[in-house]
Amino acid sequence: MTYSEKAALRGEPGYVWRSGQERRLGMIRQHADVSGRILDDGCGLGTYLAALNPYSSSRFGIEVEADRAAHALKRATGVALGVGEALPFPDGCFDFVLSNEVIEHVADDRRYAAEMVRVTRPGGRILVFCPNRWYPVEQHGIFWRGNYKFGNIPLVNYLPRPLRNRLAPHVRTYSASDLRRVFRQLPVKIAHQSRIFGGYDNIEARSLRLGSLLKRVLYAAESTPLQALGISHLLVLEKR
Repeated sequence: MTYSEKAALRGEPGYVWRSGQERRLGMIRQHADVSGRILDDGCGLGTYLAALNPYSSSRFGIEVEADRAAHALKRATGVALGVGEALPFPDGCFDFVLSNEVIEHVADDRRYAAEMVRVTRPGGRILVFCPNRWYPVEQHGIFWRGNYKFGNIPLVNYLPRPLRNRLAPHVRTYSASDLRRVFRQLPVKIAHQSRIFGGYDNIEARSLRLGSLLKRVLYAAESTPLQALGISHLLVLEKR
């Protein structure tokens, strides 16, 4: 598998830790107890496992790519090589399960969701970040005439779903109701659901003033109906 093919199929893992990641960590700490046993379900290089180290000494990951899993293992209590649809962990063994921009890439998102719920203890929480269908840009690239074109493609997600899925068959995107439907009939209740904007650190690196202004405006918009255009969903579930 070439690098671009892997990027299309799996997405890019988190390589750096900047303000956008730090902000998401704050959201995680706000909505979940991170002092217990943690699973990062699709941990990539272990970026969040490392960031959670000050709060928990029991941090586990699962990752489908062997090279990424080996890197993550340096940052965690343990990392298993496998897929989220068949977690190699017993029922109810985690206090908190994180899924950060992963569910859109898995083969079966409903089975992936069911497995997260299965390994979470009653009263424990699951936190999911995943792409919002109504964000104006598709960030995972598209396939055009059989060739994968990496990059940010505007307005793809606004196309009728059959056409959108022909251009981007390698990745899902979710409306708020789509995401709730994935977890329907599972023994969870929604503790929080919203949409958030990104870190925009690349823009800020090129122009501190512009990046700072953009973040202030968009983060303020998260408390208005304009949050519907956010880059990602933030869904917090509590196991019954």
